[in-house]
Amino acid sequence: MDLRKLKTLIDLVSDSNVSELEITEAEGKVRIVKATVAAPAHQQPVAVAPASVIAAPVPAPEPASVEAVTEQFVKSPMVGTFYRSASPGAKPFAEVGDAIRSGETICIIEAMKILNEIEADKSGTIVRVLCENGQAVEYGQPLFLIE
Repeated sequence: MDLRKLKTLIDLVSDSNVSELEITEAEGKVRIVKATVAAPAHQQPVAVAPASVIAAPVPAPEPASVEAVTEQFVKSPMVGTFYRSASPGAKPFAEVGDAIRSGETICIIEAMKILNEIEADKSGTIVRVLCENGQAVEYGQPLFLIE
């Protein structure tokens, strides 16, 4: 989820009578809960942040092999949802072992309901696909390992 959108949602919850808000999107689930603390009469009140955010963790990609000096990553140019093919059941744009050329479409990232074709920024052979189909990806996250 876009950080600006997340901040706006937190501000809205903080400034309203809503105590909890949960939103599910393709890239994950966000739950915003307004914290409230009732202090006993004999204790000092404790300061509490206006809202807290609980987000589903995104698995980190596995690191590249140390031995392979010529291997390079194709990284995500945006935040969104990773898709290996143009439609469900269609043949993936790139498989392990495929030779790819710079500028060739290798996957799609959906962001804000827009399907963005991601092109290889270098030529080589796909060694490893680092993301699962339908997985949420971050800006700069490695998608493919090529040599």
